[in-house]
Amino acid sequence: MAEEIVEAIERYGLSKRNRKRTLFSRIGVVGCGKEGSVIATTAALNGMEVVFLEPNEESIANAFSRIEEKFDKKIQNWGLTENEKKAMLSRITGTSNYDDFKGCDFVIEAIRYNNQTGERRITHRKEVFTELERVLSPSAIIASNVSTVIVTDLASELEHTDRCIGLHFLSNVPDSQIIEIVPGLNTSNETYDKVCQFAKLINHQYIPVMESSGLVSIRLFLIQLNEACGILMEGISSVEDIDRVLTIGFGHRQGVFRTADQMGIEKIVRLLENLWEEYGSIKYKPSPVLLRLFRAKHFGISTNKGFYTYDEFGNIIK
Repeated sequence: MAEEIVEAIERYGLSKRNRKRTLFSRIGVVGCGKEGSVIATTAALNGMEVVFLEPNEESIANAFSRIEEKFDKKIQNWGLTENEKKAMLSRITGTSNYDDFKGCDFVIEAIRYNNQTGERRITHRKEVFTELERVLSPSAIIASNVSTVIVTDLASELEHTDRCIGLHFLSNVPDSQIIEIVPGLNTSNETYDKVCQFAKLINHQYIPVMESSGLVSIRLFLIQLNEACGILMEGISSVEDIDRVLTIGFGHRQGVFRTADQMGIEKIVRLLENLWEEYGSIKYKPSPVLLRLFRAKHFGISTNKGFYTYDEFGNIIK
């Protein structure tokens, strides 16, 4: 009689006991506003479990609404089914407690900008890094979705500065699949390599960027926007036609003014002021056109009025 073969059922059953965890199987996002919800949605779409942190239940509910909207747009474009949406939502958890990040091997800080000033306070972001170091294992990566802030500064008070790094998702351009990866002064090669692997796992291209205020994308965009505002102020062309030159003539997905309205004029003015303080170059001084919109609280899509006027669904009113 042949010898009976016995194998562990865990290899074939539904149990995850004793199963080896893969890298980036569970990630965290601190702040699930406009930028954080893009990160959370992208990770869930690529099979990762996501835990996001918001200060209260109302904010958590609002975050889930933003995430669902993004899934619904994919359904409308035949990129997702209702059942797939349900499966992906089941991978996402909202919390108000940093302790729920335990077990995450990668957490990204993406706290909101202040609606009035367009600012994200350095002190607040440093507090986030400190809280994350308290609950995460020493091997877990702590990142910030940076634009003009230096990640070395954010990580300066931590014990394990080698696992801190900066990222920048171009969240204001729909379906933009590129990430700027910004190692800090003390970031280890291992941390950098792992984050490059994360970019590949979510089907994004990536570029390495040395620590600098504004990185590549922000500096290029803001200079272009300031120049477009100058053309507008001189009466050479209109908002619509300047955007048409960029979309039709240069193949941009959307014009510079449309992108500015999505990003938020209040954020743009603050970013320009940061670069003006950092570099002292007149090219970063906010255009009078931007300052006029900012003072009138015409921030773009968020207020239904910016360079364009929008309906309640964010569509341009012709």
